[in-house]
Amino acid sequence: MPTAARVRRIKPSPSTAAAQRVRELKAQGHTILDLTVGEPDFDTPDHVKAAAIRAIEAGETKYTPVNGTSELRAAIRGKLLDRHGLKYDDSRITVGGGAKQVIFLALMATLDEGDEVVVPAPYWVSYPDMVRANDGTPVIVDCPESDGFKLTPAGLPAALTDRTRWLILNTPGNPTGAAYTTGELRALAEVLLDHPQVRVLTDEIYDEIWYDEGAGLSLAAAEPRLADRVFLTNGVSKTYAMTGWRIGYGVGPADLVTAINTLQSQISSCPSSVSQAAAAAALTGPQDFVRETVEVYRARRDTTVKLIGEIPQLSCTSPSGGFYLLVNCRAALGRSTPSGELLRDDEDFARYLLDREQVAVIHGSAYGAPGYFRISFATSADVLTEACARLAAACAELTPSERPS
Repeated sequence: MPTAARVRRIKPSPSTAAAQRVRELKAQGHTILDLTVGEPDFDTPDHVKAAAIRAIEAGETKYTPVNGTSELRAAIRGKLLDRHGLKYDDSRITVGGGAKQVIFLALMATLDEGDEVVVPAPYWVSYPDMVRANDGTPVIVDCPESDGFKLTPAGLPAALTDRTRWLILNTPGNPTGAAYTTGELRALAEVLLDHPQVRVLTDEIYDEIWYDEGAGLSLAAAEPRLADRVFLTNGVSKTYAMTGWRIGYGVGPADLVTAINTLQSQISSCPSSVSQAAAAAALTGPQDFVRETVEVYRARRDTTVKLIGEIPQLSCTSPSGGFYLLVNCRAALGRSTPSGELLRDDEDFARYLLDREQVAVIHGSAYGAPGYFRISFATSADVLTEACARLAAACAELTPSERPS
């Protein structure tokens, strides 16, 4: 039976492919330094696990409302009020099996064939394919490193048309760690206020993994006049090391939330009841874990940025949040490996690092960032230090190519 066109439009996930290649090499006995993993290397906090156990023992293992338990919705309201001063009632809250599912359902609920979604690049690999899977057209806007990898008010208007339905803003972002300041968000909002047909989907999954002074503000809080057109998505996966628990949420216009809940009622009925109990405990319980892990990430970030900066053919911008570095490797491209192979692009370079030094990274073109590669510093300082030493060794072995690039 042939697959549907919506499936054929989707490319295999580069991050999934990279992880699979790492597993294959490890199974063959290779020792791989894996810098591809996009999840915390910490365990879920004990009090969160205890809440899940209590829920199981109390028999809280049945269906829940489509939009989540009242306990979890109250926890979400409390977080958004405390962090951003934003108030939402239950008609504007939806809960799903991870923020990824919530984003997908928002696009499913709103896109028809030919509708456009503005996606700033570098972007999380799933955004363009989510748009394509739902009959939309991703409109990619290049945001160079010279602009901090961020969309500017000057770069936005040319991407907007009467078919634009969404702008996606991921802050802090994957793969760059770039985060918008309040002033930058307000400047973008001034442009968007002149285009009432455009909603903004803000992906804030890394909002608590934050290194700059002061907490980052959500667009809905930065410009209240735009609040009714913002769909804010978040979850517990990254902040609380709960990637496998699969709980995310979205808040925004009631009509959109109703549509998402209708879709979810036919797709999964509701998220896991036990995971919801754990997520509520994460959001309302002690936050020591968050503060402590952010400081660990900060130290890893600083060490890795310093070591990358000492490699002549590589460079990177220090991220404001998240646990990724987008490393510029353009100076290494067009050079030859010790075996005489020409490194034509960032994918060649990532493959060379894996084959030569057993360091796994993801090539930047997967994120709309040719000439770069992404590394995750959600791993130990020892692994990061050794990986950077191997990166330096790999770059030192490159020689100018005699062949045209």
